[in-house]
Amino acid sequence: MVTLIVLAVVVVIVLCFISMYNGLVKLRNNRENAFANIDVQLKQRYDLVPQLVSTVKGYASHEKEVLEKVTAARAAAMSATTIDEKVAADKAMSSALSGLKVSLEAYPELKANQNFLQLQTELADIENKLAATRRFFNSATREFNNACEVFPSNIIAGMFNFKRVAMYEATENRETLNKAPEVKF
Repeated sequence: MVTLIVLAVVVVIVLCFISMYNGLVKLRNNRENAFANIDVQLKQRYDLVPQLVSTVKGYASHEKEVLEKVTAARAAAMSATTIDEKVAADKAMSSALSGLKVSLEAYPELKANQNFLQLQTELADIENKLAATRRFFNSATREFNNACEVFPSNIIAGMFNFKRVAMYEATENRETLNKAPEVKF
């Protein structure tokens, strides 16, 4: 009878161990899937950038430096292989694109061009989708990090080298993000 109880306890412990390990694997895979969704949106963005750059070149030939930054950021993004490299490349691309948007304000005839307007709309749509997929990625990352740190799954995480991973963070500094936008009429 005692051996049966001991055996039952061992089986329950083993099943809990297996369940926690499988849960960690599922959370890690969910996070990787979430980043794959970001990757899809980034690919669409990078495919759209050459069209946007060539349209802008016709109007803004002296904005060479900004266009070169966008092109270089795209090239770096296309060659990135790891999640961390892709995050860094995306941040560089976001920064370059925001510089492009600022420099384009000086070209009213470009802002009226149908091709440019369509590309700008597509880019805005992709940026919105990217924001949504980044939120999902951060949610998946938070769940994974929680599982790696709470007891008793932290024991299993430590045994199998599941470690806390980084969130997807904004490229701007906190001071800029916390400042309310200025609206003028």
